[in-house]
Amino acid sequence: MTRFVDQANLFVQAGRGGKGCRSYNKDLWSRYPTPDGGDGGCGGHVIIRANPQQTTLLDFQTQRHFRGGHGGHASSNKRHGAQGKNCLLEVPIGTLIRDQLTGDLVRELLEPGEEVVVARGGAGGVGNSAREKTRFPAAGGSRHGQRFDPERLEGAPGEERRLKLELKLVADVGIIGMPYAVKSPLLGRISQARPKVAAFPFTTLHPVLGAVELPDGRPIVAVDVPGLIEGAHQGKGLGLDFLRHIERTRLLVHLMDMAGVDGRDPVADYKAMRQELKAYREEVAEKPVILVANKMDLPASKKNLTRFRKETKTRPLAISAQNGEGIPELLEKIAAQLKRIRK
Repeated sequence: MTRFVDQANLFVQAGRGGKGCRSYNKDLWSRYPTPDGGDGGCGGHVIIRANPQQTTLLDFQTQRHFRGGHGGHASSNKRHGAQGKNCLLEVPIGTLIRDQLTGDLVRELLEPGEEVVVARGGAGGVGNSAREKTRFPAAGGSRHGQRFDPERLEGAPGEERRLKLELKLVADVGIIGMPYAVKSPLLGRISQARPKVAAFPFTTLHPVLGAVELPDGRPIVAVDVPGLIEGAHQGKGLGLDFLRHIERTRLLVHLMDMAGVDGRDPVADYKAMRQELKAYREEVAEKPVILVANKMDLPASKKNLTRFRKETKTRPLAISAQNGEGIPELLEKIAAQLKRIRK
C-alpha cells in the first residue's frame, strides 16, 4: 500500500533569463552598421497543478528542490534565445500551498487541472536590436513580469521560494469514530479499498480513500479518518493531523462500537466525539451526519442500542461491517443524503 503523506516542504527556483546579444551588422548597401543582437529567452516558471490521480504528497519526500529551465542566450542576426522549460509539479486535489517563511496562503487547489505559478522565471536580457525595433512593451512597461530595460544584456534571475504543502482530502463521505468502532472493515465492505484490518485498535495510521458505487450507480469517494480520540482537537494522538481531512467532506458517517468492547460506553463515546468535532471547528460539527451502530452481530449490542436510543434521542442505523448486515440500507441512506445536500 502506498504510504500516505499529507505535508511536505519544498524549495522552488525559477529559471534565469538568457543573455541578450550586442552585435552590429554592416552590409554593402548601408552606410553605417545596424544593431542586430537578439534577446535572451525568459527563464522557465515553476508551476503546481492539481491532478485527480494523485492522492498523497509522497513524491515530495525524496525530492524537495525543483528548478525551472534557464533561458537560452541570444546571438547575432537577431536570433533570440530559447524560452526556459517550465517545471510542473502535480499534487492531489485539496492541496494548500503556503509560503514557508511568512505562513501566507499562496493558493488552494480544489479543481482538477487548476494550477498556479509559484515562482516566475527571470526576464531574458535585451539585445541591442531592441533599441531600433522592439517586440516588447515600450520602456516602462513589463516583460515577463519585470520592468523593461533596453540597456540590460544580462538575464534576470528567477524567483525562488520556500513552500509548505498541506493536503486536505476532498471526499464525499468521511467515516469517523473512536478507534474501537472498526471503520476500516466498513470501508473495505463498501469500496475496493483494502485498508489494514486487525483485532486491535489503531491499526489504521493514515486516512484511506475508497471509491464507492451507490445503488443508483453514481460513484463517490469515501475516506476512513483514523486517530480520533478524546482530546484530538488539542493534538492528542494525531488528532489535528487527521481532523482537517474531514473539513471538505460533504457527509459524515459516525460509526459507533455498540458492543462496548473492552468496557467502553457507546453513549460516552458518542458524546465525546461530538464534543471533539465542535471544539475543533463549529462548521465541522454542523455537517450532516449519519449515525451507524456497528458490531450488531455481538450479543451485548442489542441491549446497548436500546439504551443508546433512549439516552441520546437518536435512531442510529444498525449494521455489522463483519458480516455485511445493514450495508445495503447504509448505502441507500448515504445516496439519499448526498442527493439532498447537492440540491
